[in-house]
Amino acid sequence: MTGLRWGILATGGIAGAFASDLRTAGLDLVAVGSRSQESADAFAARFDIARAHPSYEALVADPDVDIIYVSTPHPMHHENARLALEAGKHVLVEKPFTLNHAEAEDLQRLAAERGLLVMEAMWTRYLPHMVRIREIIAAGTLGEIRAVTADHTQLLPSDPAHRLNALELGGGALLDLGIYPISFVWDILGAPTDIRAVGRLIETGADAEVATVMTHAGGAISTTLSSSRAAGANAATVVGTAARIDIDRVWYVPTTFRVVLPDGTVIEEYDSEVAGRGMQYQAHAAERLVRDGVLEGDLLPIAESVAIMGTLDEIRSQIGVRYPGEEADRG
Repeated sequence: MTGLRWGILATGGIAGAFASDLRTAGLDLVAVGSRSQESADAFAARFDIARAHPSYEALVADPDVDIIYVSTPHPMHHENARLALEAGKHVLVEKPFTLNHAEAEDLQRLAAERGLLVMEAMWTRYLPHMVRIREIIAAGTLGEIRAVTADHTQLLPSDPAHRLNALELGGGALLDLGIYPISFVWDILGAPTDIRAVGRLIETGADAEVATVMTHAGGAISTTLSSSRAAGANAATVVGTAARIDIDRVWYVPTTFRVVLPDGTVIEEYDSEVAGRGMQYQAHAAERLVRDGVLEGDLLPIAESVAIMGTLDEIRSQIGVRYPGEEADRG
């Protein structure tokens, strides 16, 4: 371990989950920053954090912090990650990495210029069951992969003023939920060569449902479904010519899966044993990369996070979603 000293930027629900998992893993969480001293103090007391800063600027200026976890709403990721990078801190940015491709490219460029790690906190990629799935695929057990399907569907608040439905906060099913299956099919099949998307928009202009059909190298096909207005199976399947992997509900958290032959024979069953939620695995990965002097991750390279934002941009273009402040000529 590198002994990196972690700071958490913002104090919302996902920040609490991450802080809890850092504590579970015994990692060094030393500071938190919020927009108010009261919020920072409450979070620090909850997780036994030594220093509570009343602003994000104070957090990134803390000389005893090496790496910042950015957990603000989507539209703030770029600004907050840039603040940390300019202060000389490594950065783990909550998914989706940014609001759009242009912002993602800017962070990639700045991190490279400063010689710092910037990494998307797509924590699912680092979970033990996902590591095992990649091992099975690499071993050729599935044969040639022909299809991947995954959904992320939840019954979430329908209040138009809620963050999930507010365009000015990056609301909608795609960035909150769809990032999971989109990143998953990228992980298994690589970049799409063709993207087809449909969606249903609500009164705020945000997307409540989004479905994609994408073609990948060799003609493999992926399908994804995301919804913020209905809870579905939340399962995933990787289909190969020799076998398939069925990942159980909920596929993007520590769970079980089976490797199944075409005749129905189960040749492997996997059950995750993970302490906490499992967000500590991405933190371990970030520490390992810094220790090894590597600024481009292996399980999720920053170039891939940037490219995935381009995929999300294209999906939004097809379904007619644009966030306030985006340039009018975005494709």
